[in-house]
Formats: sequence, structure tokens, C-alpha cells
Amino acid sequence: MSNYLRLSNPKFIVAFVFFWLLLLISTNEPIQAIVNYGLFSFLGVVGAIFANATGAGGGVVFIPMFSTLDFTEQQAIATSIAIQCFGMTAGALTWYFHYRNEKRDLRLWQGFNRIIIFTASASAVGLLTVFLIDIPSPGSLHSSFSYFSLLLGLFIVFSVYLLKPHRERSQLYLFDYVVLMLVGLFGGAITAWLSVGVGELLVVYLILRRFDINMAVAAAVVVSAISVWVAIAQVSSDVYWHVVIFAGPGALLGGIFAKTLVTHLSAIKLKVFFAIWLLISGGVGII
Repeated sequence: MSNYLRLSNPKFIVAFVFFWLLLLISTNEPIQAIVNYGLFSFLGVVGAIFANATGAGGGVVFIPMFSTLDFTEQQAIATSIAIQCFGMTAGALTWYFHYRNEKRDLRLWQGFNRIIIFTASASAVGLLTVFLIDIPSPGSLHSSFSYFSLLLGLFIVFSVYLLKPHRERSQLYLFDYVVLMLVGLFGGAITAWLSVGVGELLVVYLILRRFDINMAVAAAVVVSAISVWVAIAQVSSDVYWHVVIFAGPGALLGGIFAKTLVTHLSAIKLKVFFAIWLLISGGVGII
């Protein structure tokens, strides 16, 4: 099945094109839709590459872009989640088969499955609690997203330049399980409000605890993918589907490309890349 996710596989290409054409034909005016929304395909690719290369949800790219359009907050969040269902799922499958085929017996990846199970389960609880009880966001989407991005960027900078080098950790302790549950609960709630959150918090925690950077990214991508699928059932009525028709398939391609990018970057470069984007997007939003 892992070969099916390779872009060079003819079966994948045919299935991908057929699926996209079905989505395009479902619009009333396909040509006009291409003219109006075609550029969102590029946004989907870029957002998914970034998301699946860093563990952050694709909303860190999509939400700032949607803020320039006439989307309501609900539409922006729902549309971001729908696009991530494409990109994060492709990235999650790609990362998971990478783990199964190459990393399963490595000491540094021994906690991979447990991290996903604990965090994703708690994230689902956090998400559903917010949606079902209708807990309002503590602030507007624009301001909350900006401050969230800025704080995460500062955390990454702290981990790169202020934490002393240390041997990478592989074992999970009771403390880690407790924190992973809290990360999932709060991250799930934040994801319900911002369309991102749990993947970012998980990556930050695992980096601060000095787990393998690639394992941290892979786990965060899988947890984010599970979380957006839990969320989409609650927000589907607010999705702006014309954007998803183009950005979604683009995000699927980006999700597949992302692992290659990560495996060719050093841990420090990956952290700095992640932090710069978060600081820029957060700082611009606050200004």
C-alpha cells in the first residue's frame, strides 16, 4: 500500500486526476471555477508541504490567507479543516508507512504509536467538548491565531538557541503520558477554535523533551490528521467548497512531498524554518 502513495505510481496519478475531475464537474460552471479559484491549488500545495514538514496544521498558512477574503470566522475555520483533511491525511499515511518500513525497530521511534494514541484520543475529546457544548473562543480568530503563532515561534527559538545540546530521548515516562493527555485536550480545543493547535503543541513538547525531531513531526502530522477528521463532521456546513475543490487536491500532493523535504533538512534547519514562519505570521497579524 505504501507504493500507492508514490507520485510515480500510475494508479495513483489516474485516481488523483479522476477524483479531481469529479470534484470540478460537481461545480455549476467548471471553467469559471478554475478562473476564480485555480490559484488555491498552489496554496494547498504550499500549506500542506509546510504542515507536514513541521507537524503544524495547514491552517498556519490557510487562515492568514482567508483573512484577506470575505470569509466569516466559521467559514475560515471550516474551510481550513476541510483542506487539511486532504493534506494531513496524505502526510500522515506517508509518514506512517515511512515508520513501518524504515523506523519501526529504531530506539528513537519506539514511542511513536503510543504518543499518537494518547494525544489523538485526548484531542478528540477536546474537540468534541468545544463543539458539542459550544464553548466560545476566548478571542477573535484573527487575534487568537496571531498570538498563538507568535508564542509557538518563540518556544521554538528558545528550544534551538537556549536549550543545551543533549542526547535525544526515546523513552516515555508517566510524566510524558500525563502531559500528552493535556496537550491533546487543550490542543483539541484550540484546533476547534483556530483549525490548528494540537499538532503544534505536540511538536513543541516533544522538541522540548528532546525526542527525535523527525519522529516528533511524524507523530504530530498523524495526530493532526485524526483531529481534523473528527472536526470536519462538526463544521462541514460552513465549508466553502469551491476553495476546497482546488486547495484540497493540491494539499494532497503537498502532503506526499513533505516527508522528502524533512528527511533532507537538519533538525536545526527544520526548527528555524518552523519558527520563522510562525513569528512572521503572528507578528504581522498583531500589527
